[in-house]
Amino acid sequence: MSFKCPGQDERHLKAEIIQCPECGYKVEIFSDEVEVRCPKCKGLACRDRLPSCVDWCKYARKCVGEDKWRKLKKS
Repeated sequence: MSFKCPGQDERHLKAEIIQCPECGYKVEIFSDEVEVRCPKCKGLACRDRLPSCVDWCKYARKCVGEDKWRKLKKS
């Protein structure tokens, strides 16, 4: 049995609705995403990021993958 970070387990993903800052359209975003493109205006809608394991875990880069780690650290 291998360990998998709960944040990466698709069974624990949560969806929420955020408002596009460009046009006000309500956009669906999942808990493993930091930003999404608005389907209406193609603008970028970003969530207000709360502190996560990416901020303190020494294994976060390997756990979430390089691309997602860079996105999360940048935001």
